[in-house]
Amino acid sequence: MSAGTPDVDLEPGPHEGEPHAGGLNSRLNWLRAGVLGANDGIVSTAGIVMGVAGATDDASTIAIAGIAGLVAGALSMAAGEYVSVSTQRDSEEALLATERQELVEEPEDELAELAGLYVEKGLSEQLALQVAQELTAHDALGAHAEAELGIDPDDLTNPWQAAWASMLSFTLGALLPLLTITLSPPGARIWVTALSVVAALALTGWASARLGYGSTRAAVVRNVLGGAVAMAVTYGVGSALDTQIS
Repeated sequence: MSAGTPDVDLEPGPHEGEPHAGGLNSRLNWLRAGVLGANDGIVSTAGIVMGVAGATDDASTIAIAGIAGLVAGALSMAAGEYVSVSTQRDSEEALLATERQELVEEPEDELAELAGLYVEKGLSEQLALQVAQELTAHDALGAHAEAELGIDPDDLTNPWQAAWASMLSFTLGALLPLLTITLSPPGARIWVTALSVVAALALTGWASARLGYGSTRAAVVRNVLGGAVAMAVTYGVGSALDTQIS
């Protein structure tokens, strides 16, 4: 090391709180499916039971509506996530297959293309070519897929993981308003349910922001406002229908 040049650790450990590429795609996939499922479970089921509660005081009717909403919503979330993520994975696999073929048939053109991408990122032509050659020699498909396509061949999205995560998280989220409104005393069930849903949405918003390295305040406000509006509207609709039927 020349004088005046600081020592550099070429294999640094991960910095605390800093996201890294390895496994990030899989983590974000689970996070997206899980948070979306929990929020949908809380909000949609709360909307159903609050709407029915606005129209009737019968606990059995409210419970039946809530259970039906939970089952239908969980299955719908699982099917939707599976189809969506399967489509994404199919696209990723098709792009990787094309890249593999190009690496076999046009290796020199692919090497030049990879070097050109590094030049666009700020490297000199000579250094970009050297980097491209070394990365291609180490893992040609991985290097080209990441630089050209933004895909990690070893970390493709998993449709089954997304489907199960969505179904489970939706179910867990839906159980909160369902159990709260059916187990609370008739005179307090509306306010108890509303407060518990607001608290749960604040928690899921905070957790999603922390895991996704986003703003906790913005996430909490979005979740709480969305849930509060949904409950207010559905309760109002239920009350209006009860008045018209009566």
